[in-house]
Amino acid sequence: QVQFVESGGGLVQAGGSLRLSCAASGFTFSNYRMTWYRQAPGKERELVATISNLVGSTDYADSVKGRFTISRDNARKTVYLQMNSLKPEDTAVYYCHAPSRTFDSWGQGTQVTVSS
Repeated sequence: QVQFVESGGGLVQAGGSLRLSCAASGFTFSNYRMTWYRQAPGKERELVATISNLVGSTDYADSVKGRFTISRDNARKTVYLQMNSLKPEDTAVYYCHAPSRTFDSWGQGTQVTVSS
């Protein structure tokens, strides 16, 4: 059973930092590209960051480029999102996800709230 468990969210003031973690299980983690999405109230889910499975190349939404860093530890089957210089518009529930043609699983997400 594919599972994702996100953690590390919380309440932080604008300009602060948080580090999110996502522990994955139930599939061969090192074979998959990993992503972080976020969903703010009343808005569609948005792709925030992507990291490839082996080389670790990364890509980011323009809104977070230069502030967020995605990384992964294949031995621990964990993907991270370091978020710096947080803004109120970063407030959302953050989810990790493995794009796949054979499964479509999502965790419960972790809430990030940035106060102004």
